[in-house]
Amino acid sequence: MIPEKVRDLFRKQHYALVGNHSAVQICRWTKKSLLDKDVCYKQKFYGIQCHRCCQMAPCISWCQHRCVFCWRAIEYTLGDKMQGKIDDPKEIIDKCIEAQKKQLIGFMGNSKANKIKLQEAFHPKHFAISLAGEPTIYPKLSELIKELHRRKITTFLVTNGMLPEVLGKIEMPTQLYVSVDAPNEELYKKIDKPVTGKWKNLIETLKLLPRLKTRTVMRITCIRNLNMIEPENYAKFIKMAEPMFVEIKGYVAVGFSRKRLGVNFMPQHSEVRGFAEKISKHSGYKIIDEKENSRVVLLMKEDRNRFIKLNE
Repeated sequence: MIPEKVRDLFRKQHYALVGNHSAVQICRWTKKSLLDKDVCYKQKFYGIQCHRCCQMAPCISWCQHRCVFCWRAIEYTLGDKMQGKIDDPKEIIDKCIEAQKKQLIGFMGNSKANKIKLQEAFHPKHFAISLAGEPTIYPKLSELIKELHRRKITTFLVTNGMLPEVLGKIEMPTQLYVSVDAPNEELYKKIDKPVTGKWKNLIETLKLLPRLKTRTVMRITCIRNLNMIEPENYAKFIKMAEPMFVEIKGYVAVGFSRKRLGVNFMPQHSEVRGFAEKISKHSGYKIIDEKENSRVVLLMKEDRNRFIKLNE
């Protein structure tokens, strides 16, 4: 399903390809946690254990957008419809866990690795369905989430909001992220570069969020000299979506995005914090937490119930 040329690109970026259309990649924060050096902001904000997180994608090469800040080689995106054999969710989960184990084997010989954490990492308790591609394009996404929950594995799902009709029907993840990359339609077209995506679909998704029975997040990726404007418009979307959380996170120049944007578009944490304060002022959401080395700020109406219950 994925051309060999594209598979080779993923392998060079240390992705473990799974089945016909899925992939796993060990997050650098997982590696840091195994060495007791640091943890990801999601652990700090929400209490997940990042050394037990499996960062994966059920449809690695499919998306409606060609976002300028995406770390993938967007010119190799395969469109917005999957064709060919669609893998079974149980098979994807099993193979993702097995691929993650193989990627972690090298830590067995590292004297600095926390051996208890490493043994736990071989048995993930959290799936971040967010690696690359748009997961709502995978036609068996609901079954995938349902099976993960059956195994007592928590789930964070990140979507671009282009398929509100899917989000309105699927099994809800533990936490649902919707990316809002621009304060207006003109900038949306410039930043997300939609091929089949539409601004009205994102707005429809934001209007849907208050009715969904799960923890919801609106994520804003801040790009210096591009989308850190019109905080009142971002605040309007927050009021529309009524998310439990708002994450305001700085763009990081990694992967292929360095060729499109580069380090000059990376805001410092102080800039991200300053923009978050402006959005806070207009939205009524308060700054609750932040992680400076991740350049991210968390907003909520009030600080309560933000740590998820870990399944043992």
